Amino acid sequence: MTRPQLRLDGAALRSNISAVRARIAPSALMLVVKDDAYGHGLPWVVETAIDAGVEWIGSFDVRSAIDVRRVIGDKARVFAWVTSTDGEIDDALLHDVDLGVGTREYLDRVIARASVLSVRARVHLKIDSGLHRNGVLPEDWSDAVAAARSAEEAGAIDLVGVWSHIAEASDAEDDDAQQVFLEAVRVTGASGAVPELRHLTASAASWWRPELRGTVSRIGAFCYGIRSADGPELEGIRVIATLTATVIAIVDEDVIVGIGSFDGVPSSLAGAPVGTPAGRRELRRIDPTTSVVQRWPGAAIGDTVCIFGPGDAGEVSATTLAERIDTVGEEILTRLSARVRRVVTD
Repeated sequence: MTRPQLRLDGAALRSNISAVRARIAPSALMLVVKDDAYGHGLPWVVETAIDAGVEWIGSFDVRSAIDVRRVIGDKARVFAWVTSTDGEIDDALLHDVDLGVGTREYLDRVIARASVLSVRARVHLKIDSGLHRNGVLPEDWSDAVAAARSAEEAGAIDLVGVWSHIAEASDAEDDDAQQVFLEAVRVTGASGAVPELRHLTASAASWWRPELRGTVSRIGAFCYGIRSADGPELEGIRVIATLTATVIAIVDEDVIVGIGSFDGVPSSLAGAPVGTPAGRRELRRIDPTTSVVQRWPGAAIGDTVCIFGPGDAGEVSATTLAERIDTVGEEILTRLSARVRRVVTD
């Protein structure tokens, strides 16, 4: 079979989850699975994570959160944070999904739908800590908390969490964001119990800034072995995905492999190193359906070339490729087309 493959290492994923949990303890890991688990395939990632003891799964949207729920049943909590339609709110509540709420208008709609359905919505109220990616403004926070507390008393919601996003652009900016966040937690606690779930950090800040962690840390990329662009390697973290293509022809000093830009590999990555049976070679050109690799001694039709992966054959990681075109490793993975077969190797 000549279709390209994304080979997924289950042992590496489990090892990464263990390393992340040890690093962030006592903060709990919320494994983020947006964009089909960063292109790795949501069902496999979620099943593996639950078997590894993960208790929280974070999904960007309600539809994916329900997909998670269908895979895991009641084995973990599921959190969806994008502002949703009334129909999506209903689906989330009926599938026991926690909702991240970042505007008063959305809060009012969640309260209304919970009242209609006669269920209690679990709400994580989001403060805008300066990133301006959704979130209740600090000057409006007290009123939003008051509305949430009133709905709690009426039996419509449980205010279980306070959360936010931060820029992770500089320590100073993140410190300022934390102060806004902590003030929001303080104000929330003044009107009732402080919510048990407090989450501010994603992968990078959770890893390197322990003082910023809350009771929960939302981590996606690092669990998949995707380091930050222009960031250092991560101790104890392994790349879990290897993109491979098969040699389909040999022409003079060129080896032709069966993967191209239509498969989601940007043509601008030409010139990057790839792994071959004889070690590192240059990826000379990326055409729509095939690519050209520098020939190696003994090259044969049917040989495997590694476009990116952990480096075992001389290839570089997805993040290293991404740095060549000023993007992040997640983009290299999530743009791979459906023609690239996902194959679990463990």
